[in-house]
Amino acid sequence: MDSYQESGHAVYAIKYHVIWVTKYRDQVLQGSIAIRLRELIRQGCEARGVTILQRSVGKEFIHLLISSPPSLVPSKIMQYLKGCLSRLLQDEFSELKKRYWDQHLWSRGYFCATIGNVTEEIIRNYIANQSNKIKDDKFKIDD
Repeated sequence: MDSYQESGHAVYAIKYHVIWVTKYRDQVLQGSIAIRLRELIRQGCEARGVTILQRSVGKEFIHLLISSPPSLVPSKIMQYLKGCLSRLLQDEFSELKKRYWDQHLWSRGYFCATIGNVTEEIIRNYIANQSNKIKDDKFKIDD
């Protein structure tokens, strides 16, 4: 069973699968760039309180399975990671700075999916079977 994480006022298990690719799907994430990128991803996630559960860096893409505190939304995580990683990599590797002169190493979008241990059907059944005296299909009130 997966363990829950705790913060000051919450117990949570929030996990996301995120993917993003290089601009034009250029295969530039190789060799020393890929090695440094892995380290920068680890540092960036650690700085924001995000735990990396699994990661893969390909020549043109990054896949991460992360656990995030409830105070961070996926869009902010991605904004932070993509922005910092692009800037830091281009500062360290002049070939990237020349190739991406407009400072955009990554494509504009990203993929994000939540993952969990229970299905939507299980949650619906759990909520439906809670003790309540008023039967309402849309909203139930417990006494």
